Amino acid sequence: MTVQDLRQLLETNDLPALQDWLARHHPHEIADELGRADAVRAVLLFRLLDKDRALAVFEELGPSDQHKVLSGLRDQAFRDVLEAMDPDDRARLLGEAPAKFARHVLAGLSPRERTMTAALLGYPDGSAGRYMTPETVALRHHLTVGDALQVVRERGADAETVYTLPVIDDQRHFLGTLSLRDLVLNPPDRQVVELTDTTTPRVRATDPAETAARLMQEANLLDLPVVDSEDRVLGLLTIDDAVEVIEAADTEDIARQSAAAPWSGHYMSASVVQLARSRAVWLLLLIFAATLTVNVLQFFEATLEQVTALALFIPLLVGTGGNAGAQAATAAVRALAVGEVRTRDLLRVAWRESRVGLVLGTMLAAVGLGIGTLLVDFPVAATVALSLILVCGWAATIGATMPLLAKRLGIDPAVISAPLVTTLVDATGLIIYFLLARLVLGL
Repeated sequence: MTVQDLRQLLETNDLPALQDWLARHHPHEIADELGRADAVRAVLLFRLLDKDRALAVFEELGPSDQHKVLSGLRDQAFRDVLEAMDPDDRARLLGEAPAKFARHVLAGLSPRERTMTAALLGYPDGSAGRYMTPETVALRHHLTVGDALQVVRERGADAETVYTLPVIDDQRHFLGTLSLRDLVLNPPDRQVVELTDTTTPRVRATDPAETAARLMQEANLLDLPVVDSEDRVLGLLTIDDAVEVIEAADTEDIARQSAAAPWSGHYMSASVVQLARSRAVWLLLLIFAATLTVNVLQFFEATLEQVTALALFIPLLVGTGGNAGAQAATAAVRALAVGEVRTRDLLRVAWRESRVGLVLGTMLAAVGLGIGTLLVDFPVAATVALSLILVCGWAATIGATMPLLAKRLGIDPAVISAPLVTTLVDATGLIIYFLLARLVLGL
């Protein structure tokens, strides 16, 4: 049965057939369809799921889609779903929800779940503390393997994960980690402290969640310990949450690099007005930035009147310069995101990209000189070729350094989007072109 069949079943309200469809599909597939559906149909599908499967589907939804489903549930079903959620997932849901909704949720939770959720909500938005799970099994360093296994058996059912076990001293200070594999494969009388990996990295609860998630990616970790300012273990950042953090960060960067504001929720469930609103502000800003290009053309109007052939190559120059700048900006933002460059590398990146731009410009200049000679006289073609070299070098330098400067000033580097770089390079590229034309052509 296809997705198209599902939509037909929703139209006809064929409940037995809908239940059959839900039984045949995985939770992530069902969650995708709930994200696509409007609130009424999403709640209808969700209510047809049994309790365990409903929770699995709910955890696959993003916070905005979770709120959409919860808004249509009755009080008891509402409380059952929220009570069964992991504390970190619940904290992220409430962090993006209206304050009234968050208070209503907290009031309906059991004391234990309310305490854990409130503690996570006390950490800054976007921090590792918001994403960590406090439901972990920590082992005292003086335990034997046999005693440690007994602790895992007794407390493991209430933990989100037991694959990575933080090892602590009597004051809960972090000493390292022990994997469940090593625990199971060693003799019962061996000491936990002998098996502890003391090189395992950890992060503070107030550190950015994206930084922590990137660290897990680089170090190939399943779980990352999260500690407080005194190095006491608070919880673990698990790999599934780290993947979500990286996906959200990359999604936001892609939106900003394309000159749009990021939005939450499923694309297919977003209204036309929502999508337009996410792009409108940036387009208005780019319109104002584009007036620089108009002013440059107006300033060099006399030069164009003397050699009208120069106008033929304006689209070629601004297009090439904009593309070169956009390529460099995208590469710089990506390198910053994954930690390959830092703000202190600004001068090195500028020197590197300026040479890359000059090499690319030289290659394009050879092509431009040949095409230009066929269309106009050689002096104009030579002007275009030289301009391509300088414009590409300038564009690559500007495109690569602007994100690093933004990072140094505390601005999200992704805000320095490719369209913004392109618009700025258009205006400055034309200045280079016309000044070079005056020099070469003697105007």
